[in-house]
Amino acid sequence: MATVLLVEDMQPEAALLAGYLQGEGFLVNRVVSAEEARQYLDKQKPDLIVLDVVLPGESGFEFCRQVKKQPETADIPIIICSSKQGDIDKFWGMKQGAAAYLTKPVDKGELIRTARSLVGRL
Repeated sequence: MATVLLVEDMQPEAALLAGYLQGEGFLVNRVVSAEEARQYLDKQKPDLIVLDVVLPGESGFEFCRQVKKQPETADIPIIICSSKQGDIDKFWGMKQGAAAYLTKPVDKGELIRTARSLVGRL
């Protein structure tokens, strides 16, 4: 079973995304900030990170960049899920090392297809 670290501070959105992923067999661990995500990564390495951009404290863009700079976490694929829909936001997210950038409201099928492709579950 593939594990997903979901970094989302809005409870309704977190519940929706977690439900989508869990319904397809992913084990989901939820945190609400980049700081909590960093603490999680110090103890465990998920197969995938699903990351919001607008978070309390450090932004998702900053967190993504830091994850990709660390050798022990650089190979964990990151899907950014954000309400920021501008081309520059998508470009910036990918430039930080994200493997995919999905806009909210996230389409369930697109999320599952993307997650499966990134963790090698077809």
